[in-house]
Amino acid sequence: MIVFDLCCEGGHRFEGWFASSADFADQSVRGLIACPQCGSEEVEKAPMAPAVPRKGNQHAEVQAAQSVAGGDLPVEAQQVLARLAEVQAQALSNSRWVGKDFAETSREMHYGEREAEVIHGQATADEARGLLEEGIAVMPLPFPVTPPDDLN
Repeated sequence: MIVFDLCCEGGHRFEGWFASSADFADQSVRGLIACPQCGSEEVEKAPMAPAVPRKGNQHAEVQAAQSVAGGDLPVEAQQVLARLAEVQAQALSNSRWVGKDFAETSREMHYGEREAEVIHGQATADEARGLLEEGIAVMPLPFPVTPPDDLN
């Protein structure tokens, strides 16, 4: 995983986690990256501070946070992120990957055309907004998910 600082055309900064630099480029071209604040799909990599190797007297937990956030991250925040990652992993283990069919599958379940189940997949910002407008409960995952076919 690689973490990029991202910035939308509105100036909002946020992080994105990707399998590789090529994965970021591919998702960007396909319109899969959107600003969590304004929904803009005009997103670019923002300048990032380099990860600096830890000193001998520095705790490993703090260094791990620096490489992720580009600076100091309180231990409490590290613990919250770790717990959030655990919860997401547990939720995904009880969920079925539907990939790019996420919006269509969600609608089919919502309207009773398919049996309801817990799913996860890919949706553009516009697709997600459309689902919410129809009263279909969806939410973005806090951490990126690698499609099963892309795993080693």
